[in-house]
Amino acid sequence: MSNGRAVLLAPSTVANTRRGVTHIENITLKAFKYRLYPTKAQESALDTTLILCQRLYNGMLEERRGAYKKAGKSLTAYDQMKSLPEVKAALPEYAGVNAQVLQDVAKRLDKSFKGFFRRIKAGQKAGYPRFRGRDRYDSFTYPQPSQNSVIGDGKHVYLPKIGNVRIRLHRPCAGKLKTLAVKREGREWYVVLTCEVPRAEPLPATGSEVGIDVGTTWFYTTSDGEFCENHRFFQRSSRKLRVAQRSLARKPNKRSNRRKKAKERVAKLCRKTARSRLQLHHEEAKKLITNHDLICHEDLNVKGMAQGNLSKQIHDVGWGQFFQILSSKAAEAGRRVIAVDPRFTSQRCRICGHTEKGNRASQANFRCLSCGHSENADVNAAKNILAQGLRFVAQRTSQEDACHEKPQPAGLG
Repeated sequence: MSNGRAVLLAPSTVANTRRGVTHIENITLKAFKYRLYPTKAQESALDTTLILCQRLYNGMLEERRGAYKKAGKSLTAYDQMKSLPEVKAALPEYAGVNAQVLQDVAKRLDKSFKGFFRRIKAGQKAGYPRFRGRDRYDSFTYPQPSQNSVIGDGKHVYLPKIGNVRIRLHRPCAGKLKTLAVKREGREWYVVLTCEVPRAEPLPATGSEVGIDVGTTWFYTTSDGEFCENHRFFQRSSRKLRVAQRSLARKPNKRSNRRKKAKERVAKLCRKTARSRLQLHHEEAKKLITNHDLICHEDLNVKGMAQGNLSKQIHDVGWGQFFQILSSKAAEAGRRVIAVDPRFTSQRCRICGHTEKGNRASQANFRCLSCGHSENADVNAAKNILAQGLRFVAQRTSQEDACHEKPQPAGLG
C-alpha cells in the first residue's frame, strides 16, 4: 500500500437473517494509508512500543519452541495471551503498551505457525517462523480501534497509550473502522486504517474489450495499438543506488552511526523506486478499468521468469503487482479481467492462425511466413490475447446457458 492510496483488500458477502428473511450485503475492506507526524516524545513512545512488541514476539516464539521440545506441547495464541498479565507484572515497561497491541503480537505469531503447518501439508517449502531483529519488526496493530480514532478536526489520530498524533488526512476515511496499524518506514511513520465499506456501484458499460501484451521494451501494448512507456524506475535510480550501496559496504561496523545513515540512504532510494512503480501501476490500471469492460492479459509465471537472464528488467517492470492491482480495481468497478494461456501468442498470426517462431522477424516486427501479414509484434500478440479471452467468455456463457436450460417434458406416446 502506497502513501495516499486506498487499496481494495477483499470483498465479502455477509448474510443477515431476521424474521425468516435473509438480507445479503456486499462488503468491501479498504485500507487507507496516511503519513504521521509525531512529536519527539511520541516518536520515542512509538519506537519503544515497536521494540517491546519485537521482544515479546521473540519471547513467545522461544516459549513455543521450548514447550514443544521439552513437553511435546503445542501452545496456542489463547494460551500465550492468558500469560500477558504475568508478563506485565514481571516487566513493568509493558504496562505502557496497549493490551490489544500485545494480544495482536500473539495472534501474529500464531498466524506464522499456521502458515508453516499449511505449507508442510501442501508439500511446499515450510519456512519455520524465525526470530525478528529490530529491522525486521516494523509495525504494530490495534485490532479493535475506536470508531472515533480519527479526531474530528481531521488533523490528529488517537493511538491508545501514545496520544493524539498529527496526521496528514489528505482524503476522507470512509466506512466502519476495523483495524488500525502503525508502520515505520525508515524514519517515517504511517498509519493504515482498514475500513469496512459497502461495495461501490459498477461503472457504466463502455462496450469495449481490450487485450494487453506486457513486456520490458514497453510496459504494455494494447490490441488497440496503444503503447505504454516502461519508465524503468530501478534502472534510472541504479547509479545513485550503486553509489549508496558501495558507501554502505565500506562501513563494516554494524553499530556505527555512519553505517546506520548509509543504510537509511539505500533504503530511502529503494522506497522511492517502489513508490514510483506502484503509482504507475495504479494510474495505468485505473485507465484500463475506466475505458474497457473486459481486459485480457497473459497468465504469466512471473516468479519463474524472474529467475532468468532478464530478472532485473522483470523485477523493475513489476508485472505481478500490476496484475494484482488490475484485478482488484476490476472487482470494485464491476469489470472483468481474464488471464489467458500465454503460449505462442507472440508467434501466432492473428489473420490465418499460422504459428511459427520465424514469424516474429524481430522484437518489434511480425511477418507471417504463411500469409504474409505484417504488423507490430506486440500489437499482434495483444490481439491474439484478446481473441483467446473472448473465446473463453463465449465458452463460459454457453456453459452457463446450458446449466440454466430446463429439461423439456417427455412427449406422450
